[in-house]
Amino acid sequence: MSITVINSMWVLIASVLVFLMHAGFAMVEVGFTQSKNAVNIIMKNFVTVAIGVLCYYFIGYGIMYGADWGGFFGTDSFMLLNKPTEIAGISFDVFFFFQAIFAATCATIVSGAVAERTKFSAYIVFCFVATIVIYPLIGHWIWGGGFLSSKLGFVDFAGGTAVHAVGGFCALVGAYMVGPRNEKYKKGKVNAIPGHNIPLGALGVLILWFGWFGFNPGSTLDITSPLTAHSAITTLLSGAAATFSTLLASNIRYGKPDAALTLNGALAGLVGITAGANVISFTGAIIVGAVSGIIMMLAVEFIDTKLKIDDPVGAISVHGVCGVFGTVAIGLFGATESVKGLFYGGGFSLLLTQILGVAIAGTVASVLAYITFKAIKLTIGLRVEEHEEVKGLDTMEHGISAYSIY
Repeated sequence: MSITVINSMWVLIASVLVFLMHAGFAMVEVGFTQSKNAVNIIMKNFVTVAIGVLCYYFIGYGIMYGADWGGFFGTDSFMLLNKPTEIAGISFDVFFFFQAIFAATCATIVSGAVAERTKFSAYIVFCFVATIVIYPLIGHWIWGGGFLSSKLGFVDFAGGTAVHAVGGFCALVGAYMVGPRNEKYKKGKVNAIPGHNIPLGALGVLILWFGWFGFNPGSTLDITSPLTAHSAITTLLSGAAATFSTLLASNIRYGKPDAALTLNGALAGLVGITAGANVISFTGAIIVGAVSGIIMMLAVEFIDTKLKIDDPVGAISVHGVCGVFGTVAIGLFGATESVKGLFYGGGFSLLLTQILGVAIAGTVASVLAYITFKAIKLTIGLRVEEHEEVKGLDTMEHGISAYSIY
């Protein structure tokens, strides 16, 4: 059996693990929101996969991995025309399969941040834009031969910026523009709106953690590489360290170990290590994870109480803040000869490159998201009517309830 076949089998398996993450995202969002909106959450996550795959096939892949034009976008390979037999040492079809499943994840991140008050149709329109333009464009700059990687030397192994930070920035813009949920902020006071099923949210987190072992190790595209197992271990360690640090930090800050924050802490650590899972040492992974859990908790509080931006599931903090931190952390904890961070004798050069790359990607993602949400707001509208929000999006937008009673 050839090495190409073996690696293609590995990436195909990793792709299936990544696909399962969509079930995890759905369960986290359902568990962390109100029962009257469960069907709406499921519908958004389900349709995101379909839209993401189709848009990526027709246009997104070509923009992301087509022949480079000026370091900004790809110009061919739309609808996989004139596809090669192999790419990156594996079957081209397997490579596309892996990338197509990745594509929908960016839009899914936004789903949770704008949950419980956004029109289903408005979210669908954003999904099209995210998977046709926003993710493929920035993905080209980072992975497709674009200027961030080829000219600046920016490093993002598995999508800490390309997927998570970009999704987080879009989520921030979307949550700000759609406004907070009814009764969330009243007379200057923040009113907690707890999720209806934390056990379901916990199941979602465990499914996501499981899928992350395809997300990160699968990104090597090579099961024979020592970096594959290394990435699996850093992913495991970072997620564990973040879970524990959030548990302790929430107990110290709020007097009790907060379940929802601890669950999000695990995700924060997984996001935090994604960009550098292959180059950060095991000790570095524990540090990155521990810090990710703490800054996620502080970011949730700051965004909620200071910025007054309503994010029901903490997606902005988990994916945006920790995606940025994890990408920048490569400039500190990179421990290989080719990617050497400040703490390993590499100086400030890589650190500054990582900061600049994240700033560029975040700015462009935010601008494109703003234009998209603004256009939606001026046309079909972003937000449901108040009575629809109060009644619940399940019955008002889908004509069905997830549960027999609320």
